[in-house]
Amino acid sequence: MAKDILALKPSKLWECFYSLTQIPRPTGHTAAVCKYLIEFGKSLGLEVEQDETGNVLITKPASAGMENAPTVILQSHLDMVPQKNSHVDHDFEKDAIDAYIDGDKVRARSTTLGADNGIGAAAAMAILADNTLTHGKIEALFTIDEEVGMVGAFGLQPGFLSGDILLNLDTEELGELCVGCAGGADVNAEWQYKDAEVPAGDIAYKISLTGLRGGHSGTEIHLGRANANKLMFYLLKEAVSSYDVRLSHIDGGSLRNAIPREAFAIVALVEEYEARYAEEYKAVEQKISLKAEKTALPATLIPEEIQDALINSVVACQNGVIGMLADEAFDGIVETSTNLASVKSKEGEIVAQMLVRSSSDDRKEEVCSSLESVFALAGAKVIIDGVYPGWQPDASSKTLSAMESLYKEMFDEDANVVVVHAGLECGIILGSTPGLDIVSFGPTILNAHSPDEYVEIDTVEPFYEYLIKTLERLK
Repeated sequence: MAKDILALKPSKLWECFYSLTQIPRPTGHTAAVCKYLIEFGKSLGLEVEQDETGNVLITKPASAGMENAPTVILQSHLDMVPQKNSHVDHDFEKDAIDAYIDGDKVRARSTTLGADNGIGAAAAMAILADNTLTHGKIEALFTIDEEVGMVGAFGLQPGFLSGDILLNLDTEELGELCVGCAGGADVNAEWQYKDAEVPAGDIAYKISLTGLRGGHSGTEIHLGRANANKLMFYLLKEAVSSYDVRLSHIDGGSLRNAIPREAFAIVALVEEYEARYAEEYKAVEQKISLKAEKTALPATLIPEEIQDALINSVVACQNGVIGMLADEAFDGIVETSTNLASVKSKEGEIVAQMLVRSSSDDRKEEVCSSLESVFALAGAKVIIDGVYPGWQPDASSKTLSAMESLYKEMFDEDANVVVVHAGLECGIILGSTPGLDIVSFGPTILNAHSPDEYVEIDTVEPFYEYLIKTLERLK
């Protein structure tokens, strides 16, 4: 049962996290959780503000003797990625998350857990509620709609924050101190068409490609996991060219920042592909399933010229890691990648969505231009938007220096200072509040943005104790 997590330590953090799991909060639907945060802050007698965008700011005064310490912003986002397996009956806009303890992990039943970034938000809430702690003035900033477009961070206005230091609580491995991240851009390709008629005597098959691991298209793109859209369209290309198959409908992937786990279409000839894909991805995918089932004949087909243009462009589309950082200080970190996130057809329209990430603005623009060319040649209208900046490392950060020393004292080992390929809100927040000294950290959360998401229980208490000691140290 979900309430079992209330017995975990630290109790206040887990109590707050449990409360968040009970409030539906997918991106774009955060009004209820914002209301809850506002009521939470007021119940503690703290100053609460909400800006026009919807971000919530709760301010806690400095503890006795810490009045002259710098103001620290604790920042996390309230929305979660709504991913579930296709057979699961779960409405993310209405249903609570069914979290449970699985050995040394907390996970959810066949849906995303929302530990990204619910654990960070819960940690900030626990700090606000504990009057025994030693700290300077705290501004707890809870942003909205981070997962699609960084809406909350972009909506911050100059002067809303007064802090000197920002601790972002959205890094997902204990022991990592993140000091930089990639920027990103959305590339959307669209085709408009008039439906074609279905020839008499045709037989329809629904093809279901499921069981892929998916995951976070930033932190896990380097793992080489299969992309359901790419696999489906390899199959479609051969089926069309060899067997004159016609496509009626395509529904692959969902969110721009999640590696696609499932794709559905109408084709024929399947068995050989399941074996081929299983062999090709056996090192990273163990549950690939490709099934064909007879289904009702569709009313219409996608016109053949649009079908062929779509298939060829998706097959040609770059996907996965494109380049690695050349900086020896951050060896093994992805510089540039593309995630072919979704391909969907509906009512005379097809939309393919891609998310480009890069630590280099120039490289990001190059890849966006390349994708634009591929899809434009295929007759699509291409729109590039949702561009957000990266966060560049600050080698002179006093906050980082203090946190490295503290980590060594507490855990008798060096913290791992990293730049991550995922998108964090830090660079955007710097735009509205220049001069902030920023470090990001958190407990270990794996498989974010997929139904396999979980948080390692034994990393949460050390993370929280480290946060408490960091607030004491930053004086």
